[in-house]
Amino acid sequence: MNKILALSLAASLLPLSAAAANEPAEAPRALGEEASIVFPSDSTIRNWRADRDRGIWVQDRRGDWFYGTFAGICRDVDFAPQIAVDSRGVNRLDRFATILVRGERCPLVSFVTSAPPPSKEGASKEDKKAADAAEDAVAN
Repeated sequence: MNKILALSLAASLLPLSAAAANEPAEAPRALGEEASIVFPSDSTIRNWRADRDRGIWVQDRRGDWFYGTFAGICRDVDFAPQIAVDSRGVNRLDRFATILVRGERCPLVSFVTSAPPPSKEGASKEDKKAADAAEDAVAN
């Protein structure tokens, strides 16, 4: 009885596995497109890293990276242990948001999908390529 049940179960699952094999692979995320992170908070922003005083990389909870360009320079962002986001009531981190760093307001003019930031120490060739790709995406 168990043998018949196991065989019938396997036979019923066979079409499902074939359907799963035919699903198209997820397309890679396009870089350089305007984007947003909804409800920016500790639970939706996993990590961030300053790009000196000119921009900031932000990683969301899914592991996707974004790059925000400041309207001007943002002093101390490179050395700040934490940041805050002023989204002006819309609960979205996008190009209209402002990053708060040690009391200074740093408005964003762009917030786009990006490659991860380069590593801080001894950047490898892959990190340099990722940084170049991020800069090219922001420039376009």
